[in-house]
Amino acid sequence: MQQQNYSNHRKMDPPYHYVLSFLCLLILIGSIWFLIASGKVFEGLLFLAIALALLILFLKVRGYGLRAQDRAIRAEENLRHFILTGMPHDSRLTIGQIIALRFASDKEFPQLSRKAAENNMKPDDIKKAINSWRADHNRL
Repeated sequence: MQQQNYSNHRKMDPPYHYVLSFLCLLILIGSIWFLIASGKVFEGLLFLAIALALLILFLKVRGYGLRAQDRAIRAEENLRHFILTGMPHDSRLTIGQIIALRFASDKEFPQLSRKAAENNMKPDDIKKAINSWRADHNRL
C-alpha cells in the first residue's frame, strides 16, 4: 500500500461518492421534470417527496457515520495524548483539530497538539505541519 501523506490522505468510496450521489441527483431532477411535464400533480409531488427523502437520507447517513468515527478518534487521540504526556488533551482543541492531529507521529504529537491549541490552528494547517506522517487507512 502506498505511504500516506498530506497529498494522498483523502479517501473516496466510488459507489457512494460517485454512483449513489449521481443517482440521487438524477432522481431529484427526474421528479421535478415529471411534476412539471406530466400534469399529474399528486403523483409528481409524491415522486418529488420520495426524491427529497432519498436525498436527505443520503446526506444524513454519511454524517452519522462520520460523527461516530469522530467520537472514536477523539477518544483514541485523547488516550494517546495521555499515554505520551500524562495529561488529557487541551480542552481548547476542536474535534476537527484532534482529527487532523491523528496523523502526527508519537514523536511530534504532543508538541503539535500544544501548538494547535495555543495558535488555534486550522485542521488543514495542522496536517501541513506534520513532518512524520502516521497513516489512517480506515476512515472514508
